[in-house]
Parts: sequence; C-alpha cells; structure tokens
Amino acid sequence: MSHLLHLDSSARTDSFTRRLGAAFADAWRAGGGEVTHRDLAAEPVPPVREGWTRICDTLQREEITDPARYPEAVRTDQERAAWAVVRPLLDELLAADAVLVGAPMYNYGIPSALKAWIDQVTFPRMVLAPRKFVVVAARGGAYGPGTPREPYDHNGRYLTDFFRGHYAVEDTEVIAAELVNSLVDPALAGRLGQHRESLADALYRAGELGTKLVGYRIPRED
Repeated sequence: MSHLLHLDSSARTDSFTRRLGAAFADAWRAGGGEVTHRDLAAEPVPPVREGWTRICDTLQREEITDPARYPEAVRTDQERAAWAVVRPLLDELLAADAVLVGAPMYNYGIPSALKAWIDQVTFPRMVLAPRKFVVVAARGGAYGPGTPREPYDHNGRYLTDFFRGHYAVEDTEVIAAELVNSLVDPALAGRLGQHRESLADALYRAGELGTKLVGYRIPRED
C-alpha cells in the first residue's frame, strides 16, 4: 500500500493550502493509499540547536549517508536530546512514498513552521529520490510564469530548488491558487474572477494528481 506524508503549515485553520492538500489526500485515500498527516502550525517543530549541528558534523566527517546509520552519529547527551526531536519526524519522512507539502506564501517565502521541519529532517548528502514531492501553495498576488512578480516567488520555487538540490528529487509538482488577497484587498477586487478560476483549477489538479500518484511506491529492501 502506498504511503503519503501530508504536511500542513498554514497558520489559518481554514486555508486555501489546507483545502488543496485535502483534495489531494482525499483522492489518495479513495485510491486505497495510507496517509500520515502532520500539522506543523498546530504542533510546531522546534528550531535546530547545537546538538543537531554536531550530529551533522559527524555524519559529514565520517561520510555516513545512509539514514539507517544516522544513530551512529548520536553520542552525547546534547546530541541525544536533538535526536529525540528528529527521530519521529525522520521516520515519517522515510516511510513515505510521496510527500505532500502545504505551503502558503508568507512574505515571498514559506512559513517558518515549514522551514523548521525542513531543517530538522535534512542531513548532509541526503538523497530522498525517487520519492515524489508535491507542493500545494496559495499566494496573495500572481506569481506564475510571465507575471511581473515571478522573480519574487521564493515559495514554490524555493521548495522545488531545495528538493532538487539537496534531496535529488527532480520533478516536484507545484499546484498554486493565486490572487487570494482579492478577497480582502480593495486594490485587487477587480481580479477576484481570476482568483476563483485559479482556485478551481488548483483544486481539480490536486484531486487529479492524488488519484494519479496513489499507486506509486518507491523500491524498498525486504
């Protein structure tokens, strides 16, 4: 049975990224897949501390790249305290065939809650391919290809670049609802129709992709 790790990071309990993520996860479940859900806003992950950095140093120095061997680098009380935070997060990530990331755009970037999770589960020369990564995003304005604000997209593009550059995941899918601020910003009121079209398209694409990917499983040793 294929396994999905679903991360939410929006500070809003009723957010567009949560709606998009639910559309994908519901389609995944309907296809018979399992889902592990972690709400990073409701249960924040603490920032990394020195014990975590010491573990990274040992992994790099001793050229340990297999996650199954990471515990070999945990040797002091400070490192054991750091590992107690990391271990359940990392176990969820490694158990997944696909990872669904809900990432609203905050100040051109991603929520700090999501960045804290990324920091905790990322170690030197860590390859997570061939897992599939999907990002569902929501943005106050329009940041798609060809728009004036495209260069300021440090949300979906940051995640795509990070997953490719560090995890060797080449084909992250990004599904975004644009212009959500048209619901509250008088200056964008004239673009409300574009937002509604963008949202409808994103919801459809999220459900369609969840149905398409539910059968995907990464090769695992018996």
